Amino acid sequence: MDLATEEYELNGELHPGSPGSPEASPPRWGWRNQPINMNHYANKKSAAESMLDIALLMANASQLKAVVEQGPAFAFFVPLVVLISISLALQISVGVLLIFLVKNDLNNPAKHAKLDFLNNLATGLVFIIVVVNIFITAFGVQKPVLDVAPRQ
Repeated sequence: MDLATEEYELNGELHPGSPGSPEASPPRWGWRNQPINMNHYANKKSAAESMLDIALLMANASQLKAVVEQGPAFAFFVPLVVLISISLALQISVGVLLIFLVKNDLNNPAKHAKLDFLNNLATGLVFIIVVVNIFITAFGVQKPVLDVAPRQ
């Protein structure tokens, strides 16, 4: 790959004869005649991951509340509290990583190695969170049954 193409891909500039430039045909990017801004794309992706992380965080908080309401008499009380706590801690870690990923400029080649490492770390942590939540589901979190029978 030559330097002009590399510059085009890193900073989104259109060079004569490069894909997406007025001289090039047909347009490479579909209905748009401009290249994808990779920094904008990465920020959108990180924001979507953050929203999913918040949804799972809320679900785990609700599960923790249900387990604590059942109390230590529940057969899987300690394992579930530990697993949910691990999941919550990992989710907070991923959230912090995603903030660092969004704040950094993807177009700066000097930061590519750092951002790649952080992205891989976040992906690995998300995988661990999924596995932990599979175990949480396997142990089962049931909300306590309320006494709904009328008292006389």
